[in-house]
Amino acid sequence: MRVQLTIALSGLLALPAYSAEINLNLQIPQLNVAEYHRPYVAIWVEGPDQKAAANLAVWYQQKATNEGAGTKWLPDLRQWWRRSGRTLKVPVDGVTGPTRPVGKHALQFTDRHPELASLPAGDYTLVVEAAREVGGRELLKIPFKWRGASDGSAQGSSELGLVTLASKP
Repeated sequence: MRVQLTIALSGLLALPAYSAEINLNLQIPQLNVAEYHRPYVAIWVEGPDQKAAANLAVWYQQKATNEGAGTKWLPDLRQWWRRSGRTLKVPVDGVTGPTRPVGKHALQFTDRHPELASLPAGDYTLVVEAAREVGGRELLKIPFKWRGASDGSAQGSSELGLVTLASKP
């Protein structure tokens, strides 16, 4: 009996730990403009009712300058601001961060992320919105399955480049 219990417990310890995750690759393109500012970017998950289900990342200028605090421009991320931004008290640990430079950025969100931990399995849409001072605004949407396997991509035309998503159960 003791041997069988030991074998059963060692078998449980040898099982790999599975966790749901979203791998996201996001490109911020180089723009040839006279005055360039890094874009503010919001990444969130929408449910079928188009309500924000989880805020994953918000990149904005976190230091105050002579033009004011960076939070002043967060409403320029119009869709995100209407869906959840205006009720969010920034900074949010694990969600908000500084703006990112031109280039490719790889992000990973697991079910340990505070906003994804309680999100039920199902069909959702990942939304990426970018807005830039003295620039434009762009919004991309990629449908995916949370706690399921799916791939998707969207190509931006101005403020965002290629955005790819892969989710795993």
